[in-house]
Amino acid sequence: MELVLPVAIVQRMKVSLNHAKEREIGGVLMARQIAPGKFEIVDFSVDEVTGDREHFVRNPVLHDGVLNEFFERTGRDYSNYNYIGEWHSHPNLPVVPSVTDLASMEDLVNGERDIPFAALLVVRSDEPSEFTATATFHQRGTLPVPARILSTNERRE
Repeated sequence: MELVLPVAIVQRMKVSLNHAKEREIGGVLMARQIAPGKFEIVDFSVDEVTGDREHFVRNPVLHDGVLNEFFERTGRDYSNYNYIGEWHSHPNLPVVPSVTDLASMEDLVNGERDIPFAALLVVRSDEPSEFTATATFHQRGTLPVPARILSTNERRE
């Protein structure tokens, strides 16, 4: 799996990370499929309230509302625009998924929600000019694998 991360999305995330300082924040990722196995992140939600220094659990009500607004904006064109996964920050930890992060994603794709696959993006920005990210791909019935992150200066329509 490849995730295209446009500069505009990175800049928005960096603003949120700067506001959160030492607290973990995160949310859901919405994407557009641009080729089989290749998704461009086109939007994301952010919960800047519920995280603490080493833990983040997203508020489902807040993020469900953001997802519904996204689906309305994209004409409910689920074959092109859809939920692709989760993201959160690790301001005080390495930018790799924790055991808890991996277990949560495995519960997501192997649970009752009928989500066959999802990506997890873990990010960090210690300084305004810095941004580091890693991604893992989770698919029902398989072990998680690293996802490739590509950056772009422009967002394709």
